[in-house]
Amino acid sequence: MTAFSRGATPVTPAGPTGYGLSNEARNLHWLLTDLVEEVPGVESVAVVSSDGLMLLASDPPAPAAGDGQPESPRGSTADLATIVAGLGSLTTGAAALMDGGFVKQTMVAMDGGSLFVMTISDGSLLGVHTSPDCDMSVVAYHMALFVGRAGHVLTPELRRELRRSVEAVT
Repeated sequence: MTAFSRGATPVTPAGPTGYGLSNEARNLHWLLTDLVEEVPGVESVAVVSSDGLMLLASDPPAPAAGDGQPESPRGSTADLATIVAGLGSLTTGAAALMDGGFVKQTMVAMDGGSLFVMTISDGSLLGVHTSPDCDMSVVAYHMALFVGRAGHVLTPELRRELRRSVEAVT
């Protein structure tokens, strides 16, 4: 099953031909798709800039069978991006108050799943929402791989391009 058949469509390429994104943006798109596709239990993923704007995201799972109408916008990647930005700000503030230094990662375990937030080198954040039965160590490992690969290419120019691409889709 591919990420696209599971509902993961990170960034829709801009432009009339669909290839308006730079190579770096397409590579980040591929890395995010690979994270969703390769890691069992991943429900949704969002990359948020240091100022809280969504840069990349996967689509949430399709709504449960019923009358065909989504129950609510809850669980959308926009919600995930908002939560990731808020949690990142809260943990950064807590670390500053405790003289804890730089926040590397945050994990929230809930009855209905987990939320992982990892800092990318430029201050952006990678947030992953998982099902309750995920292997947390596998998720954390794959997130660290994404952060390691994405951190050095997430320049201000690329963040601007990704933000414009997200705005063009919404």
